[in-house]
Amino acid sequence: MPVHRPGTLLATLALLPFLLALAAPAPASAADKPPARGTAHMGMGVAAHDGTGGLPPDGRAVQTEGVDVSSHQGNVDWTALWNSGVKWAYVKATEGTYYKNPYFAQQYNGSYGIGMIRGAYHFATPDTTTGAAQADFFVNNGGGWSRDGRTLPGVLDIEWNPYGSACYGKSQSAMVSWIRDFLGRYKYRTGRDAVIYTATSWWKQCTGNYGGFGASSPLWVARYNTTVGELPAGWAYYTMWQYTSTGPIVGDHNRFNGAYDRLQALANG
Repeated sequence: MPVHRPGTLLATLALLPFLLALAAPAPASAADKPPARGTAHMGMGVAAHDGTGGLPPDGRAVQTEGVDVSSHQGNVDWTALWNSGVKWAYVKATEGTYYKNPYFAQQYNGSYGIGMIRGAYHFATPDTTTGAAQADFFVNNGGGWSRDGRTLPGVLDIEWNPYGSACYGKSQSAMVSWIRDFLGRYKYRTGRDAVIYTATSWWKQCTGNYGGFGASSPLWVARYNTTVGELPAGWAYYTMWQYTSTGPIVGDHNRFNGAYDRLQALANG
């Protein structure tokens, strides 16, 4: 008959919380949780999905340096950017139909005030509301256009979903329809064709490499490498290229594919 030893039982009970903690599943880390709605910004998924390489070399073609900013940058030092050679900027205005950039006025007006040609962009969330509804929200909250020679057409930022599945739960055909809905409404409201910002790999995955928008919407392509690489179907050339997220003063730096007068032409429509 086994002998009961009180000391052994007490030791086992003392270890019980530790043993239960070992058996319990580990809590999700902050890195495992999706970011809060509204915090998305242009290019946030590029490095994770496509990787990064070196910076593009200075080429023979004339290009014009630009930046894109969102609430992540807060109040931007536009004077420093202007003095560094940056001549244009895009500012996040809205996301979905639920978020407006609280720094929009400082960023949008500040870039204009220092002399830059500026524009606004909308981070698309095709799983929350229709394309038309998001285009209206964008135009009503900073995404409009005026023929003042210094305002660029609005941008549809359509890329990896930071809050869930990459393609927002949509089929390729449904995604194309959503984009068409946004573009059509934006054109109706402003008279301008919106620029499409995207990455080629996302475009292939989520639209089936649809080629029907290139005739009207300028392309802003994202690729953090020495060359722009393959473009999405439908575009023979890019208008803008986001080439790094680690540039000086603000991270996201871009090149407009042309001289300053061509940038002015895009602003003028």
